[in-house]
Amino acid sequence: MKTALIGMIAALGLALASATAAAPTLKPANPQPTNLKKGLAVSYAYMPEGQHIRTLAQAASALKKGAQKGKPLTGLDYRDTNEGEKTLTSNAAFNVAASISGYVRFDKPGTYDIEFLTNDGLNASIGGQQVGFFDGRQGCDSTRIVTVDVPQAGWYPLKALYFQRLGTACLHMRWAPPGGKMTWTPDSAFGH
Repeated sequence: MKTALIGMIAALGLALASATAAAPTLKPANPQPTNLKKGLAVSYAYMPEGQHIRTLAQAASALKKGAQKGKPLTGLDYRDTNEGEKTLTSNAAFNVAASISGYVRFDKPGTYDIEFLTNDGLNASIGGQQVGFFDGRQGCDSTRIVTVDVPQAGWYPLKALYFQRLGTACLHMRWAPPGGKMTWTPDSAFGH
């Protein structure tokens, strides 16, 4: 009797652990967009000389005060710059906040691993689920790998808040499709 009770408790613990470890499910765009332009839409805000963006909250505040539409991003593969080179498609190298929006296309359903590399802060979501987060300063480094469930092929909404303070800048997205290995997400997978 005691052994059976211990076995049931262990099984229940494993079931609960599996349920809490399940990958979050992304929500596809509904309706699915048509006639998208390539890349991602972006708006920028710039801090005045002598002021710095150090957090995502400061980046959001700067964008709320004065966002300016920028040249669309080709995708999310912006390699680490040399110090002083412009951040993404912005007009500045330092103290840049960016609001990024559009869609990412998954060609088949299944479980995907998603990873962002960023310099500096990033809060990114796809299909209503947070898939990348770092609130601070770092060199071009990973946020973390997030495993998600993609229920169907198609377009999924993407939103990201990004900032670059000083030094160099980068922003990348990598993914591993079902049964695949981690690769850079191609520019052709993005639209707005």
